[in-house]
Amino acid sequence: MCHHCNYNSILKTSELSPTPNRLKILEIVGNNNRPLSAQDIFETLSRSEEINRVTVYRILDLLVEKGVIDRISSGGRSFHYGLAPNKNHPSHPHFYCKLCGNLECLNPEGVHLEIEQIIRTFPGVIEKVEVRLDGVCKICLRNNKKFSNH
Repeated sequence: MCHHCNYNSILKTSELSPTPNRLKILEIVGNNNRPLSAQDIFETLSRSEEINRVTVYRILDLLVEKGVIDRISSGGRSFHYGLAPNKNHPSHPHFYCKLCGNLECLNPEGVHLEIEQIIRTFPGVIEKVEVRLDGVCKICLRNNKKFSNH
């Protein structure tokens, strides 16, 4: 849970009106310790609000477009959403479990990427770097007999 972010200010800085639905979706995304799927966000919001699923997807698309949240690839064609890097949330890698589909945030210092070297030698413009490690999480390792010999 983020006690440092002012979601109202984040929206205004991104030239977005802080509408009640935008604020609620941003709070759900920002107050979680892992990236969430659109379905997770919709289900959480619909527990307390009457909202259309399409509205949730449109707001997520707008927040991604304005750089407020990141759309994070989570295997296959599905995506999860987390706060975009800001002064309270540094860019960080993620771990995707191939068995249960869980996506977790990793420590920013856990994976070191020499992005400056890549930028110097790459002939194009790099707009975003996304690092995702895929494997099997500790819960699946514990529960799956196939991996019990490791």
